[in-house]
Amino acid sequence: MFKIIPRASTLFSTAPASRFLLVAIALALGACNPATREIKPLRESCDDGDLAACNDLADRILRGDRVLQDRAYAAVLFQRACDGNVAQACDRLGQMYEMGTGLNRNGTRAAGLYEQACDGGEMEGCIHLGSQYQQDDSGVSEDLARAANLFEQACDGGALEGCIRLGVMNQRGDGGFQDLIEAASLFERACEGGLMVGCVQLGASYVTGEGVDQDLTRAASLYQQACDTDEMTGCLNLGDLHVTGQGVALDLDLAVALFQQGCDGRHGESCLRVGDLYATGSGVPRNLSRAASLFRRACFLGHREACGRR
Repeated sequence: MFKIIPRASTLFSTAPASRFLLVAIALALGACNPATREIKPLRESCDDGDLAACNDLADRILRGDRVLQDRAYAAVLFQRACDGNVAQACDRLGQMYEMGTGLNRNGTRAAGLYEQACDGGEMEGCIHLGSQYQQDDSGVSEDLARAANLFEQACDGGALEGCIRLGVMNQRGDGGFQDLIEAASLFERACEGGLMVGCVQLGASYVTGEGVDQDLTRAASLYQQACDTDEMTGCLNLGDLHVTGQGVALDLDLAVALFQQGCDGRHGESCLRVGDLYATGSGVPRNLSRAASLFRRACFLGHREACGRR
């Protein structure tokens, strides 16, 4: 916590000589603080016109990473960098406007910044703008065809989340055209690129046989791959397979462990699942108190179905 320090004149007039030494040491320690040494070059580079440094400094200030958090000042720095064609800064500033982080929420302004970022080669900007075109109350009018084009641009530009979002649109038939084979192909592309959400989505396609031949063993393998890299939905889905014995051995003990792993990873639905098993005594001794605790945690983590469960 911060302490109120007396005015310097009072401090120095009443302090013994040893206190002067303590003050000198404190100042020296501040100058040697690793965080200070790390931030100072960014500030100096930004002041000298290095706009990439301004972007990096803004990110640190926005997060309060080893520096006093100041969202308004972060926005000023992002704007400076964006004006200098640092596309990532435009995207970050757009997020601040969209979410109302340190600024008045302004979806229209956010959309303009996302477009500027996307045009400048920042694929996250294409994804964020595409997401806005999927809804009517975001600062732009809903345009699913435009959203799909933006997600495709991001996917082709190496932003694998764009592949996932485009795949989901193809899967659901958003915009009036459904292509399950293309959806599965996009999920596979994301998975092979290392985005584990893609592996989970592809696994789900193998469970249902949508766009691929149904293969529960392949689905289990994909879920395991995702779970092993801390994508908790993979743990949840693999646990579900072990509850039913689909494509894997029927193993309630392992299902409990997988659901608990997901819950420990702050995945609300996993907490609900393991809570259900404790409530019914499936794979674990029946424990209503433990179940209630897990339901509360699931609710806290945003899984509404668990709220009010006992």
